[in-house]
Amino acid sequence: MALVIPVILCGGSGTRLWPLSRSGFPKQFLALSGDSSSQSLFQQAVQRIHSVASASITLGETLVVTNEEHRFLVLDQLRELHSVNATLLLEPSGRNTAPALSMAALCAAHLYQGQDPILVITPADQTIQKQAAFTKALQESIKVIETIDHAICTLGITPTSPETGYGYIQRGGSKGENNDYSVEKFVEKPDAKIAQEYLGAGSYLWNSGMFVLRASTWLAALQEFRADIFEASENAWRTKTEDVSGGVDFIRPGKNEFECIPSESIDYAVIEKCPHSRFPIKMIELDAGWNDLGAWDAVWQVGKQDQDGNVTSGDALLINSKNSLVHANSRLVTVAGVENLIIVETADAVLVADRKNSQEVKNIVSRLESQKRGEKRLHRKVARPWGWYDSVDEGERFKVKRIQVKPGASLSLQMHHHRAEHWIVVSGVAEITNGDQVITLTENQSTFIPQGQTHRLANRGTEPLEIIEVQSGSYLGEDDIVRFEDAYGRS
Repeated sequence: MALVIPVILCGGSGTRLWPLSRSGFPKQFLALSGDSSSQSLFQQAVQRIHSVASASITLGETLVVTNEEHRFLVLDQLRELHSVNATLLLEPSGRNTAPALSMAALCAAHLYQGQDPILVITPADQTIQKQAAFTKALQESIKVIETIDHAICTLGITPTSPETGYGYIQRGGSKGENNDYSVEKFVEKPDAKIAQEYLGAGSYLWNSGMFVLRASTWLAALQEFRADIFEASENAWRTKTEDVSGGVDFIRPGKNEFECIPSESIDYAVIEKCPHSRFPIKMIELDAGWNDLGAWDAVWQVGKQDQDGNVTSGDALLINSKNSLVHANSRLVTVAGVENLIIVETADAVLVADRKNSQEVKNIVSRLESQKRGEKRLHRKVARPWGWYDSVDEGERFKVKRIQVKPGASLSLQMHHHRAEHWIVVSGVAEITNGDQVITLTENQSTFIPQGQTHRLANRGTEPLEIIEVQSGSYLGEDDIVRFEDAYGRS
C-alpha cells in the first residue's frame, strides 16, 4: 500500500492575467478553466490529486505551501471542498519552488516518521481537461517510485505546437513497464525555430512542473546538489511555529531563517542535474488537455468558443467579432467589429490587448508597480478573513465602502488616528463595540465612530451582515489601523 501526500505549490502572483489576477488575489484562486466548473484553479488542483486514491494508494494529509498573506483565501476554498484534510505551510516571503518543496518534504517526514511517503507535487494554477488520463498518469508515476530506488518521476506534456514559452524534456530509450521513459536532459525555453525542430523530432515534451518522488529522495538530492538550500531549509524548519484555525494546521517556518534560503526553482536546484546521476529521473507522457494558463491567450485557448471563435464571460455582447476573449466582471461590455483581441473588464481597470501580445501584460504590471499604483495589488473588492469590502466611492476627504461580514466572524478591535466612520446596517444584525458601549443594530439603523475611538464590528448571527461605511478624515489609507485584539493573528 503506497502512502501518497498531495503537495500543492500555491505561491505566485499571476501577473500575466492582470487585471483579474492580482498579487492580493492571484490567479490560482480564480475560476479560469473555461469549463462549467465554478471551482478555482487551486480547488481543481486539490481535487485532481485526490482522484489518485485507489485500493493500493492511500492519501495522507494534503500539504499546501502558500504565502502568509493568502492563508485565509486557501482556508476558505478548502472548506468548500469539505472532505480534504490539509496542513498549510506559510511562507513569510516568496523564495521560489525549491524551498517550498523542501518545507513540504520536511513536513511530510515529520508527520509520517519512518514511512517515507511519496509526494505528488503540482502547481496550483494549471488546468487539465481529461481527468481520467491525468489520474492514470499519476498512478503510473507512483508505481515507478515504488519500483525504482531514489527515482524521481515527472509528467511530460505531449506538445501540440512549437511553443516557446515552456521548457522541454528530451526523453530517451524505450518505454518501461509502467509506461515510463528515461529522461536524457532538460532544455530551456527555445526560440521558434528550435521549438519547431523539437515538435518534429517527437522525443521532446513540455515540462509540466509536476513531480512524483519520495520525501527522502528530494532531501537527499537537494543535499547533494544544493547543500546551501538544504541546510538553510532545515534551519527554517527547526525554528517553525504552529497554530490551528478552523481545524486546519498552520505551520510557519522561522521568518528570518526562511528569508536566508537561496531563491531557486525545483528544476534548477535539483531536477536538471538528475539525468545520469544516482537519482534516476523518469517521465510519464501526459496527453490530457494540460495548460498552465500563463497568459490571457491560453485562457482563450481552453475556453468554450462560439461559432466565431469567441470566448465570453459575464455580461458581454459581441457583434461581427471573431477569435476574441471578453471577460466582463462588473458591467455590460459591448464589442463590435474586432478580431483577435483580449478585453478584460473589472470594477477599477480594463485591459485591451492583441491576443498574440498577451504576454506583454506582465510589463503593464511592472509599470503599475513602478508607479506604486494600488491596482497592481488589490481589486476594488477586497477579500478579508472575516468577509470582504468594496470601495464604492472616494474623494479627497471621504471614502464609501460596502462591507460584508460572514456569520460568526468579526473585525479586529481597532482604532484609527486620522478618520471617523459612520456605519449603516443594510442587512443582518450587527454587534458594535464603540468605546465602552456594546450595541446591537439592525437594518436601517446606524452609528458614528469618532476619530481615535476603539471599536469593533461583529456578526453573531447565522446570516451575512452587510453595512455601508462612510469614512471621513485627513488620511483614509488602509494602514491607518491600530489593532488591539484580532482573531486572525494580525494584532
